[in-house]
Amino acid sequence: MDDPQIKRVLEAFLLVSEKSLLVDQVREALGPEVQPANIRRLLLEIVQEYEQAQRGIRIVEVAEGFQMVTDPALASFVARLTRRVRTIRLTKPSMETLAIIAYRQPITRLEIEQVRGVDVDGVLETLLRLSLIRITGRKEAVGRPLLYGTTREFLDHFGLRNLEDLPSLEDLQGVPAELKEVAGISATESGAEIAQTAETQAEEETVRPELVEGRTELEGERPA
Repeated sequence: MDDPQIKRVLEAFLLVSEKSLLVDQVREALGPEVQPANIRRLLLEIVQEYEQAQRGIRIVEVAEGFQMVTDPALASFVARLTRRVRTIRLTKPSMETLAIIAYRQPITRLEIEQVRGVDVDGVLETLLRLSLIRITGRKEAVGRPLLYGTTREFLDHFGLRNLEDLPSLEDLQGVPAELKEVAGISATESGAEIAQTAETQAEEETVRPELVEGRTELEGERPA
């Protein structure tokens, strides 16, 4: 396949993809003869073409992939057509818990509760059901508690390409001192540092590959 044909296929993939389109997904669909570097280059060309054409549709890089979205400037018109805004509405406890997990992952339930000072079992179940967090494994500690981290859906929902795009707390809206208290980290710590910390902690922990789901397992993570 030549580049123009591949770009046509990529546009079709972007249109039908419900989530961000990954380079690996494209290569699996097109075959190994199409190199990942070429796929990414062509996707970035499509991004530029849509921006330069000032169309109502944009291609954005999000959740380590690419996604077709409407131009944010046209949101009011789109809302008139759809009559409703499709959003995930989170309570304040859910947002606080999600912030803690995002900035301190991988993290256990007990560690989250030490920061928030309240039980978070119900909140964790909600975030798991919404696919904003996932169980990444178990920590080698007493009772082998479950470890939690964010998902691709989390990146998608907040428009992040990866964890390195997480802003430092001082860049977020609100009072830095309050945000620091909620997340329990330095207000100047950057997304790149947080992503590196998550990777390092994941390497240091002996994490088992099984992903455990359900209320019974959540209760079972309490130390024996």
